[in-house]
Amino acid sequence: MGVTQAEVTTWTKRWIERAMDPLAERLADWPRSGRPDTITPEQWCQILALACEPPERHGYPITHWSSRELAQEAIRQGIVARLSAGYLRKVLKKKDLQPHRSRYWLNAKADERKDERIADICDVYQRIPGTPDEIAFSVDEATGIQALERIAPDLPLSPGKPLAREFEYARHGTQTLIAALHIATGAVFAHCGDTRKEEDFCCFIIALLKTYPGYRRYHIVLDQLNIHKSEALVRLTAALSGVDIDLGVKGQSGILHTMASREAFLSQADHKVVFHYTPKHASWMNQIEIWFGILVKKVVKRGHFLSKEDLRAKLLGFIDYFNATMAKPFRWTYQGKPLMA
Repeated sequence: MGVTQAEVTTWTKRWIERAMDPLAERLADWPRSGRPDTITPEQWCQILALACEPPERHGYPITHWSSRELAQEAIRQGIVARLSAGYLRKVLKKKDLQPHRSRYWLNAKADERKDERIADICDVYQRIPGTPDEIAFSVDEATGIQALERIAPDLPLSPGKPLAREFEYARHGTQTLIAALHIATGAVFAHCGDTRKEEDFCCFIIALLKTYPGYRRYHIVLDQLNIHKSEALVRLTAALSGVDIDLGVKGQSGILHTMASREAFLSQADHKVVFHYTPKHASWMNQIEIWFGILVKKVVKRGHFLSKEDLRAKLLGFIDYFNATMAKPFRWTYQGKPLMA
């Protein structure tokens, strides 16, 4: 029950000493020293409930309570006659209520094929690296990478002081990096440019296949961005797979009719290039996202770029360095099943 031996001894003595008292009094605490609390449990319930309500509901032009404002509102509503902000702060902390804090959450859109997609991608990660005539890549884009030039050089680190960076900077535009992670080796192939259109993505897929020739089938894991289900990509996949049929008209008929019909065609397992789509709001299923985190930490976050060309050169230079010294496959252990305690 979480009590100490001393507590057991205290209550045992009280039970014997108050043997003639009514049961409720024998079980009640003795009067404590100090000023008794003037706020009843019922009043505290009302105050804590008020802390959980938005201030706008009570006519305040603010988004969240401070201890002072909450105490004032409790007094104004007649819940209590007096209440200091300091005392209220202690009670809120004890009850683990933090009106001044907030966090983000995602009202995720339902994906009816979520379990199916996860199982499919887990199978690609675990099966394809051991298949000699098939190859798998994790593909995505990092858009809006800014070429920021600090207006003054960094101050070098010294004992007790980290490297100091200039706060102000000059903007020189942005670049888009389309990257593919080789699942079996961890090597990265990428293209850096100004845009991310369906034509750019198709050109990237062509270049990727030319860089890794000779495989019977290519598996591409990617998210559900519209350019990943484009008309141009469908026509490219049909040409690469030797599919000579009428693809229809985008928005009207056939395979090109809707995004869903295009996805169904691009996902067909008998094509030379097979696309595997992650569920909505499941970027964690795409291994290239892990590598993008490495790129940001190593190059972008503390980078100093004089132009878009300088940014592009440093991004591609890091990829060469990464492939030569750091590339290794990620160990994928997720099986698509809920983790059990």
